Amino acid sequence: MNDLEQYLQPTEFFDFYKPKVKNKAIKITEGLETDKEKAIALFYWVRDKIIYRQGSFYLTKSTFKASTNLRRGYGFCVSKAVLLSTLARAVKIPARIHLCDIINHKIPQKVIDYMGTRIFFVHGYSELFLNGKWVKLTSAFDRETSMRGKYIIVEFDGIHHALFSPYDDQGNPFVEYLNDRGVYADVPFDEIKRVIMEKYKPMLEKAFNKI
Repeated sequence: MNDLEQYLQPTEFFDFYKPKVKNKAIKITEGLETDKEKAIALFYWVRDKIIYRQGSFYLTKSTFKASTNLRRGYGFCVSKAVLLSTLARAVKIPARIHLCDIINHKIPQKVIDYMGTRIFFVHGYSELFLNGKWVKLTSAFDRETSMRGKYIIVEFDGIHHALFSPYDDQGNPFVEYLNDRGVYADVPFDEIKRVIMEKYKPMLEKAFNKI
């Protein structure tokens, strides 16, 4: 298997072997001829049709599967990245996910207090191989969420990277990219679980105590 072939395969999490997932990718890109056109259509569909919900994150494998997020109609950064990359693979565009740590400088203090940190560990975005290069895409915040939070809306032209802006439209800090955790052909679930259990221990203890 060559380097790009691994980014075209169905996997446990990139599960486009399931008809509903593959058919959705085909429907979204119907009538489009180039990978660029297909990538743009898939990006905007996942960005806005799959609503961002931070509270949809659970440490279960099903939470990260493309089919689960397609069925639910909502997800968080990593699950939406997995779905976008899975739909891309379904129409033969090599795709993977990229994990890193970020700070969103515009999140409310109550969220910081609950998490016990300003850092969002193992944030995820998609990478699609287009026109001979890997292009980075974050479809995490849908338009409504971006407008409500007064975030700059991420747009994609099919050529350039489409990641969060470091500043908002008034020059205030927005998203800061920190530690790079690398690229993956499938979800490194065990590693994500390890990091979450380590970095968000106070938050998890609070949640457990409420049960």
